[in-house]
Amino acid sequence: MRSPLLSPRWLGIHLVALLVVLVCATGTSWQFVRAFEPDREVITNPVEDLASARPVEDLLEPGAYMHPDSFANQAVEATGRYDTAEQLLVPRVVDGVLGHDVILPLVTADGSAVTVNRGWAEEGQDVPEAPGGEVTVTGWLLPPVGAEGVVPVEVTEGQVERIAASVLVQEWDHPLYEGYVTLPGQDPATDSLVPVPPPEPPTEVEVNWRSLSYTVQWAMFGVSAVVFWIILMRRELAEARSRRERASDGEEQEGQPAVAGS
Repeated sequence: MRSPLLSPRWLGIHLVALLVVLVCATGTSWQFVRAFEPDREVITNPVEDLASARPVEDLLEPGAYMHPDSFANQAVEATGRYDTAEQLLVPRVVDGVLGHDVILPLVTADGSAVTVNRGWAEEGQDVPEAPGGEVTVTGWLLPPVGAEGVVPVEVTEGQVERIAASVLVQEWDHPLYEGYVTLPGQDPATDSLVPVPPPEPPTEVEVNWRSLSYTVQWAMFGVSAVVFWIILMRRELAEARSRRERASDGEEQEGQPAVAGS
């Protein structure tokens, strides 16, 4: 006998149930990923971020504290003139080779300055002069380099031990933005220098409790839909079995011979 669960009506119910389960599973998976993704809301390609770079003055004010977890690694842009006379070198070893990061202030229209890391040069390498005139630079904003973990080195005239506004204010006569900007390889200021690699996306995970609660809700709704689907099928099968039993009892009663009266 054909199962009642294969009737056209039930085939439609099965299809709807499967769609509901699929939607719930998708919603659960999506919200779970959002709940445990890195603490940046949208992880994108750092190079692609440059196309939507924000003016640095929209994020910070000169002299204001920059929390390392606030705007670090964001793409920013700034317009001004390089103060080439204030260029400094910061010792840094790359792959066992001693060299220097080349930094200088980009002085904006209001007299404040953004620290720009042009790139890395090997020890003894000639560093070309930075572009003159007004320029607009686009790069990645990095937090100042803290003193912790920095190996003390003997610096000479024209060098500083690390890139930090607290150190550079003693060298440059400009109000400084906290942090510094690294440039992509296509920027003219990186000419013949080794560009600082783009920042890696953050790897630390911060639980998004709202998304986690949505994950539980989607999962509960999906489980409820499956349970309701099973209950409906069990009820339908029970009713079909009851109808067959009643029909069988009726046939048996009709087939019994009539008892003659006395």
